[in-house]
Amino acid sequence: MQKLNFPNYTFRFKNSENKIAIFDEVRKKFILLTPEEWVRQHVVQYLLLEQKYPKSYINVEKVLKVNGLTKRYDAVVFNPDGSIFLLVECKAPEVKITQNVFDQIARYNMVLKANYMMVTNGLNHYFCQMDYEKERYQFLRNLPDFTINQ
Repeated sequence: MQKLNFPNYTFRFKNSENKIAIFDEVRKKFILLTPEEWVRQHVVQYLLLEQKYPKSYINVEKVLKVNGLTKRYDAVVFNPDGSIFLLVECKAPEVKITQNVFDQIARYNMVLKANYMMVTNGLNHYFCQMDYEKERYQFLRNLPDFTINQ
């Protein structure tokens, strides 16, 4: 698999019927290794190890309904109250991050109402903070720290 613009992480792999699978720590199972899954697993490690987001608040590849259509988000990080702190959209490295990709995550976010969004193809990462009053997002250099308010 291609080298991505993330720190080096250690992954578990298995080979079954000449197909390689990678272990997903969050889903606790092996997933067929595709270029997009390679990016997704790097994002999961990035959220856990670099950002120190709690694993119990991270959810990977779940179904959501957008305008009556069934879609899947790549990853979310929940707040303790169940609202969504971060919505992540992953693309394969060869997929360019275009306005269409931002439109896709914005459509998902109309349903999910995350505070922050991350879009990545493993090579380029974009972080945004939502401003719901002005109906726009503002680009950030990095993701914010995750704090659990007591």
